[in-house]
Amino acid sequence: MNVFRPFAAALNYVGRHGTLMVAASLFVGLGLPDIAAYCKPVLGPAIIAMLTLAFLRVDPAELRGHWDRPGLIAAASIWVMLVTPAVLGLLFEVTGLNRNMPGLYFMLVLQMSAPGLTSAPALAALIGLDVALTLATLIVCMALTPLTASLFTHYFLGAALPAPVTFGVRLFLLIAGCAAAAAVIRRLAGRDVIERQREAIDGLSVLSMFVFVIAAMDGVFAATRSNPLLVAGLTLLTFVLALGMMAVTALVFRGAGRARALAIGLNAGNRNIGIMLAAVGFHVPDVAWLYFGLAQFPIYLLPHLLKPLARRLNG
Repeated sequence: MNVFRPFAAALNYVGRHGTLMVAASLFVGLGLPDIAAYCKPVLGPAIIAMLTLAFLRVDPAELRGHWDRPGLIAAASIWVMLVTPAVLGLLFEVTGLNRNMPGLYFMLVLQMSAPGLTSAPALAALIGLDVALTLATLIVCMALTPLTASLFTHYFLGAALPAPVTFGVRLFLLIAGCAAAAAVIRRLAGRDVIERQREAIDGLSVLSMFVFVIAAMDGVFAATRSNPLLVAGLTLLTFVLALGMMAVTALVFRGAGRARALAIGLNAGNRNIGIMLAAVGFHVPDVAWLYFGLAQFPIYLLPHLLKPLARRLNG
């Protein structure tokens, strides 16, 4: 057992400083493009590991205590998974993005159809927002994803993706499979062991995210050198969409309290594009992959920038 103590201590340390380490991975992948290319083939396993570990950290017994505001959770889930994808999809079509930049349009439809990040509760804790509301909303959105995402992608992308039933089944198998694996691990290890190893599990999650983000940076450095204006424009778009959806969501739900409204905005503005990419087999146009990489910047940098605002809302 002594042999594993340094490793466990290292995982605990990583778990306690996870958000900063994941933010740093953005620049590791950007500054070391060879490492990013090396990590790209394991992007799928990294997504599965992240999702499984996220479910492992959710105690079913504890989750039941988070449903003290079912009406707000239902409204937030409908907003995130139905209203915003419909509005954004129509906006992208009205602006002609589907005709002028079909590759980017493809990725934006995947993004808007995706649920919130599995790391959203951890990010909410970092910012100082309502973790219980964030977690409960995320669970409902995950459950809705196979149905809503398959319908929206079919309507806006048509033949560019498999039939909606096929795509929905892929998403269901991915999400349900990770949830089932987490349930088996929890059953075999026991609740007490899982609770004692929370920081170590968080450390494994951070390592998975570290690999994921580095892999997502593959090609970003080369694109920045060859077409800096395109990269600058796409980067601006990622921040505008993330901040815009957070702001609009916070306004819509301001009646629930400003801090809770921002917590819902966190789910709406930061989407789990990785799940959608895994469901399509990572076969996307080059500009779509570039946007996917750049979209990681607002996901992992904005929480640190929003901490002062969250303190004021909670003050």
